[in-house]
Amino acid sequence: MRFAYFYIMRASARVRDLAPAHAEYWRSLRLQTYEGGPFEDRTGGLIVFDTESGEVAEQHVAKDPFVEEDLLSSRSLKEWIPEAATKEAAA
Repeated sequence: MRFAYFYIMRASARVRDLAPAHAEYWRSLRLQTYEGGPFEDRTGGLIVFDTESGEVAEQHVAKDPFVEEDLLSSRSLKEWIPEAATKEAAA
């Protein structure tokens, strides 16, 4: 299952301090499929990753240092079906 995790940051000086821990956390999961990074204006970011279930995806997000330190003003985690996968399934 593929998930898209979209998040918006609170205005806080702590974001800069925690950004390396946030990036290292996601790399340390060694997910089979992982792509992510900040928005150009640094107001938040997007992470796309594969995992076996929605429950596991929620657990990964809950342990994100930005979440644990309450640095997000909003976040959304959705199962995502890329168009390429949809076309392959239909073929």
